[in-house]
Amino acid sequence: MIEINNLTAVSVNQSFLKKIAKAVLEKEKIKKEVELSIALVGPARIKQINKIYRRKNRITDVLSFPESKTQLEKFKIEPLQKSQSLGEIVICLREVKKNAKRYKSDFETELARVLIHGTLHLLGYNHEKSEKEAKKMEEKQNYYLSQLLTS
Repeated sequence: MIEINNLTAVSVNQSFLKKIAKAVLEKEKIKKEVELSIALVGPARIKQINKIYRRKNRITDVLSFPESKTQLEKFKIEPLQKSQSLGEIVICLREVKKNAKRYKSDFETELARVLIHGTLHLLGYNHEKSEKEAKKMEEKQNYYLSQLLTS
């Protein structure tokens, strides 16, 4: 189940977000039913969250909070469990709009990009770990973005 909490006045196509997140999970071979929370926030809120949890006093476009550090092990779900929480992705819509202009893209494409990026983080990918990991994550992100926006 994918839950979207839009805490802004900006109208967003929630079915588009769900489609993107579900497709990435499927392509990453997550076969169990998982719960994913997506919060859409403004710049003040994401800056506050970034400062508290990452000690970075600045606005960012996306933050990911996995349910646990041993996230990948959690997908070995016991038969009685129906779903497992993957975590939460927090997206700043104003930063997404700014990025779309900066990269000469459109809002929907940039929104998909940050959602894919956040989902990959929840699945254990980390571009800050090493150059090799950064390249692997970027390649997956670009591949999924091209696949999902052309289908």
